[in-house]
Amino acid sequence: MPPHLHWLEPQDPFPSATLAWGPEDPAPGLLAAGQHLDAEHLQRAYSEGIFPWFGPGQPVLWWSPDPRMVLRPQKFRLHRSLRRTLLKFRAQRGCEIRVDSAFEEVMRACANTARPGQDGTWIVPGVIQAYAAFHAAGHAHSVETWIDGRLVGGLYCVGIGRAVFGESMFAHQTDASKIALAALVCLCRQQGVTLIDCQQNTRHLASLGAREIARDLFLQHVRQTRSQPPLRWQFDPVYWNALLPPEAIAA
Repeated sequence: MPPHLHWLEPQDPFPSATLAWGPEDPAPGLLAAGQHLDAEHLQRAYSEGIFPWFGPGQPVLWWSPDPRMVLRPQKFRLHRSLRRTLLKFRAQRGCEIRVDSAFEEVMRACANTARPGQDGTWIVPGVIQAYAAFHAAGHAHSVETWIDGRLVGGLYCVGIGRAVFGESMFAHQTDASKIALAALVCLCRQQGVTLIDCQQNTRHLASLGAREIARDLFLQHVRQTRSQPPLRWQFDPVYWNALLPPEAIAA
């Protein structure tokens, strides 16, 4: 018999993340299902270490995997090739990082990015609408890579207090998504964020320094940071110093 799966009505609270399906169940990390997705539900979910992810034709599925993939900004792995790319980006006119200037455009680009092992995308128009409302409420953000006035890469994420949850990235130019991620890392370092949620393990994230931690530790982190003062979601070029010390510019 399959394990019990919580069905959520719009007014229902989320079950404890610790009740998510385990490694022996059909979908490890799956916690609940329902039909409602809006800014209110997103805020409640992320505040409890829960996120939505589902396929076309499915109800809204809510997840809290164990272990949880996270990136500690201080442990970000700056490979030599990316360091060169960032140095060039920082020095070149027309190259800039913007925050929250094209949130929905970033989400649509993420939706249209093909990913290994995925047939289609969960970022359908209803999801974009829900996260756009979440963005308007001040909790969803985009970090964007711009070159000569053109958006060439970026990511979107969620911020609840000082808890930061990465969602999805895209690149229309080589390393453009990595540049945006490096900018997010610098922004987090500048403001004392100690952990960026990456949700699930991928080889790409692991190559950049992300690691798995026990869900209990992740939930403890969320509880400690969700009520702290929110980040200042703005990128100042001086933030690059966190990864590129001034003396490296001339190297």
